[in-house]
Amino acid sequence: MIQARVRENGVWPVVAVVAIGGAIGASARYGASLVWPTAADAFPTTTLLVNVVGCAVMGALMVLLTEVMRRPHHLLRPFFGTGVLGGFTTFSTYAVDIERLVESGHAGTGLAYLGLTLLAALAAVWSATWATRRVVAAGRGREAR
Repeated sequence: MIQARVRENGVWPVVAVVAIGGAIGASARYGASLVWPTAADAFPTTTLLVNVVGCAVMGALMVLLTEVMRRPHHLLRPFFGTGVLGGFTTFSTYAVDIERLVESGHAGTGLAYLGLTLLAALAAVWSATWATRRVVAAGRGREAR
């Protein structure tokens, strides 16, 4: 369906909303790194939290866009999912953080960070998806009464 709309309306609106969303998400991530800076050889808590929060929001967003909204605007998903959350979460900083930890003699911390991020991100997506579905179901139950 999105592909049909892209062909119909052109690719530039999608490119524009992804770029705008990406700028917003990357700015939010940068702001988080300023508020909660991490020393070069320390555990990268801020990047971990940003990625986990981004994954949780993605889980909730996908439930809302695919299961709740009847016909969401075709630019919502690229704007929020690819743009904002793609700019907010960061695989590249995650990889650089691991490399920095290993090179500074903290290979164990780097390995722990690698595994913890993977597990926490997956758990965040799953739990946010589950919780959002439960909240939506409870709301629909109240509407039926």
